[in-house]
Amino acid sequence: MANAKLEVDGKTYELPIVEGTEHERAIDIGALRNKSGLITLDPGYGNTGSCRSSITFIDGDQGILRYRGYPIEEIAASAHFTEVCYLLIYGERPDAKQLARWKADLTRHTLLHEDMKKFFEGYPPAAHPMAIMAAMMASLSSFYPAGDDDESLDLNIIRLIAKSKTLAAFAYKKSIGQPFVYPQNSLSWPANFLRMMFAVPAEPYEVDPVFEDALNLLLILHLDHEQNCSTSTARMVASSGANLFASLSAGVCALWGPRHGGANQEVVEMLETIRSSGSTCRAFVEKVKRKEAGVRLMGFGHRVYKSFDPRAKLLKAAADRIFGKLGIEDPLLALAKELEETALHDDYFVERKLYPNVDFYSGIIYRAMGIPTNMFTVMFVLGRLPGWIAHFRELRTDPDNRISRPRQVYTGATVRAWEPSAT
Repeated sequence: MANAKLEVDGKTYELPIVEGTEHERAIDIGALRNKSGLITLDPGYGNTGSCRSSITFIDGDQGILRYRGYPIEEIAASAHFTEVCYLLIYGERPDAKQLARWKADLTRHTLLHEDMKKFFEGYPPAAHPMAIMAAMMASLSSFYPAGDDDESLDLNIIRLIAKSKTLAAFAYKKSIGQPFVYPQNSLSWPANFLRMMFAVPAEPYEVDPVFEDALNLLLILHLDHEQNCSTSTARMVASSGANLFASLSAGVCALWGPRHGGANQEVVEMLETIRSSGSTCRAFVEKVKRKEAGVRLMGFGHRVYKSFDPRAKLLKAAADRIFGKLGIEDPLLALAKELEETALHDDYFVERKLYPNVDFYSGIIYRAMGIPTNMFTVMFVLGRLPGWIAHFRELRTDPDNRISRPRQVYTGATVRAWEPSAT
């Protein structure tokens, strides 16, 4: 085994180098503190590997994304969301018998316990759907036992994937004051969700197959993305021994932020601001370069990708396909393409390797489907949830699993005396 050498204060410490299946190399610092009293400092953990994982591989320089070894481009071309969920969670594609059983189980568990409707009734009309999702996700543990055995875990996995779309659709209906629409089990997972979102009781509603296919693609592209903020949060909570529902509720909260799951909403709001102001894309880009207050180019750049995000490529093509089939002319799509071309031909962004990411086109597609901006992050939850489940299950069987406990470099006051107060 190769070793790295660290020299500090005249002393040399040897640290093993580990290598992954795609030849990623890492210095194992697990014993560094015991050997030297030193820790490493890495704000945001951008250079720190928190675990070994076999779920997703990303090569940011080459623009590569693979689920369990399968290129995202190949999966996106023909796979169904529920099949890819199984792949991520259990490691291999299901055979015909396994897939039939998996789909049947996901269909049978779509309904919520009727008592949970009382929770929805208690939220104020203006409650954000993400607040409802986080709370309802955690509350599932009060309805379903979180056993430690494999059989109990598998059943709760099915419950979560099946019920998550019902929770999301009910949260939306609550926000607009409409009655809930119950799931229809003859439909696919994406179609069932769209019907619960947009159907009105006692009125006919047919799911547009173009939107069904679009949602299937969006869900697949959001399934997993290595150790991102929300996935790392879910894994950290799970490392304490917390149950599946609690761990995933924490993931929902982490995803809520505008730097993570809320970024596609900010892209749409940015495009709407450019359009309403009458400004040009070139003028906006120049404001970004001058770092004017409150002006940011949303949907560009990524902590991992240093070339084009492969998911953005797929969504750009999908947007053209979807809008073409439906005959929709959305000025925001045209504006997004113009803004992309302007930025990609500007040395400022090229030198900094700032390319469109998955958020740049996803919000525009959701908007065309009629999904309001306050539901965009909820849509991200629906896609990412099975990825969190896969990581929870992987962590559960990891022999190196320890409770997460990062260190810090203290920068506060040194020791000082506490004087009793005068009163």
